[in-house]
Amino acid sequence: MHQSLSPSKAALAGITVLDVAGPLGNYCGKLFADLGARVILVEPLAGAPARQLEPRIAGRDDADASLTFQFQNTNKESIALDLDSEAGQQVFRALASRSALVLESEQPGTMARRGLGYASLGEVQPALVMTSISAFGQCGPFAHWQATDLTAMGLGGMLYLAGYPDTAPMVACGEQAIGAANVYAAVASLAAVYDAEVSGSGQHVDVSMQECVVLGMENAVQFYELEGTVRKRNAGTQRLAGTGVFACADGYIYLMAGGIGSNRFWATTTEWLLEEGVAGASQFKEPRWNDQAFLASDEAKRIFGEVFMPFAATLTKEALHAKGRARRIPLAPICDARDIARDPQRAYRGYFVDVADAHGTPLRMPGAPYQLSATPWQLRRRAPRLGEQTRDILAWAGYTPAGQEALIRQGVVQ
Repeated sequence: MHQSLSPSKAALAGITVLDVAGPLGNYCGKLFADLGARVILVEPLAGAPARQLEPRIAGRDDADASLTFQFQNTNKESIALDLDSEAGQQVFRALASRSALVLESEQPGTMARRGLGYASLGEVQPALVMTSISAFGQCGPFAHWQATDLTAMGLGGMLYLAGYPDTAPMVACGEQAIGAANVYAAVASLAAVYDAEVSGSGQHVDVSMQECVVLGMENAVQFYELEGTVRKRNAGTQRLAGTGVFACADGYIYLMAGGIGSNRFWATTTEWLLEEGVAGASQFKEPRWNDQAFLASDEAKRIFGEVFMPFAATLTKEALHAKGRARRIPLAPICDARDIARDPQRAYRGYFVDVADAHGTPLRMPGAPYQLSATPWQLRRRAPRLGEQTRDILAWAGYTPAGQEALIRQGVVQ
């Protein structure tokens, strides 16, 4: 499915990244690895925290069973290294001296206390870029607070907008705050690495997960600044009559009959419902349905629901989507995991890829959501076992076989 690439054809070939294992940076490291960078996962002796994350491969509870770890660490190598020991810190400096980028998501100040902060590492590699991803950034009154994805979604404001009007806020699944921090960190890191290659000087990239969440709030802040309006949760309810989530025979669809471009969409939706012989649809031709204020009223939402929902309940998501597309009406099926897995568009583009883990268990996982025509991404290797490449990495860093054995005996690496 994916062509075989020589290292010279990989977009980021020649770049070495040290990924200090942590949930705020694992996916960022994967983005570099998938495009050809050599990414070394620096794990504590007990293993990366992501190795303990659910969900796990059915029937297994070993260190390689986490599906999250398996996905986020493809194309990486692993060294198990004690960064809290002096010898381990010396190893890390040796690795950093040969690297272009260090990714770390420890609590602010942790790497500096180990003697592995940006200032110290810059002395051994002046062109080194160090990206620190934390909940609130490296400075400020919240900098040393610990946080989860839920904390960042709450303090970033996104949580307030998520959920139903008559319930407490709800967080979107999939740890979206952590995902956003990883993606923004990758973009900023790549820009800094490019600058370092041009200028010869590295820099420290400081990424705040909370600030990444704030950037995803669309125009909520501007609404408040300009109008004094605090946007509310609306979830699946009709924001305007005809605009919202509606149940159908096998799930849900999203319809936008009113709102942006409402005159055209409303008239087209009305004609569609009349063609289908839907009872009560003729009233939608009345002038009041072209009034935005009326569309926003509870009365209008109730009437539209009473007319449209019995009709939608007789058709599947696929059938409704086809009918909407034929008339250029904004109508989309709300896909569940099964729909996504069997989607013909993703199959055509080869989006899902197959790989066997270290135990030979076959896994299917998402590939890259982009395609580069000349230097495409490539799934070159499965996620590593803990310390699987420790000896190779130490040899690359200049350690002789005897030196490697000494470190192993001391418990500095494994």
